[in-house]
Amino acid sequence: MLRVADTAIGVDVGGTRIRVARIAQGGALGGTLQNRVSEPVRQDRDGFSAQIIRLINAARDDSSRAVGIGIPGRIDGTAQTIKSAGYLDIAGMDLPAMITRETGLPARIENDATMALLAEGYARPDGATGLIMMLTVGTGIGGAALENGAPWYGGGIAGQFGHIVVSADGPLCNCGRIGCVETLSSGTALGQLIAKAGLPDTSRAEDLHTRASAGDHAATNLLNEWARPFLRAIETLVSVADPRLVIIGGGLGVDMTRALERLPKQDKWFNLPIEAALLGDDAGVIGAGLCALAAHAPTKAE
Repeated sequence: MLRVADTAIGVDVGGTRIRVARIAQGGALGGTLQNRVSEPVRQDRDGFSAQIIRLINAARDDSSRAVGIGIPGRIDGTAQTIKSAGYLDIAGMDLPAMITRETGLPARIENDATMALLAEGYARPDGATGLIMMLTVGTGIGGAALENGAPWYGGGIAGQFGHIVVSADGPLCNCGRIGCVETLSSGTALGQLIAKAGLPDTSRAEDLHTRASAGDHAATNLLNEWARPFLRAIETLVSVADPRLVIIGGGLGVDMTRALERLPKQDKWFNLPIEAALLGDDAGVIGAGLCALAAHAPTKAE
């Protein structure tokens, strides 16, 4: 049985970094971060396994009761299986069983965007009501949906919003299709646009916004090129599902939201209820910890 002071270990696995923290319930964000650490993620199977166990053990203490892990890619939350994990070589790995075996703590996995969206729901007074959706912008583009606070899985792995096709002649995606929004509006795609424009490879989205605000048309055009495919993906989601809210998160979520605001406004049939995430990069690790705590909360019979 969990106690008020119990914590869980939240793990947020990204395309380039892994974030781990001890999470306690409560606080202004729905969860309080303790003992946080971030480092480059190991993408090979053995290296990743050793890394995640090491970081969990470093973050845990006597109050830690469970582990939640958000993973990019196709994660079947109901079956607790990894179909694919982007750049990580962990498809098919029984990660919850391995973590429990090595740490003695029960573990739960979800898509990383699902974990982030759960945290956003905890952080908003009405954020978990109705249908809400999230797209996360980082190395790739992730997605998730909640209906009245519960993850919506569809047939098992719904929410792969980064693979909405927005261009008939776009780049080849890792998924095997042409023109997925991930190939055109992710952080990786932004880096390619920056290189194509001949800008220094150290240029960041924040730098482009500063230049665009100062009247730099080249920076404005680059941001527009990055944001237009993303807007098409959101328009598709809205026309199909009519969510109450679409949250833009991930490491580049705020920058993408600003880029969307720069696009010329057009009269359309559909309302676009878009908001930037409140929790930034912390959403995934907070959501993972809160998910683990909720999954292992006592039942009424207990």
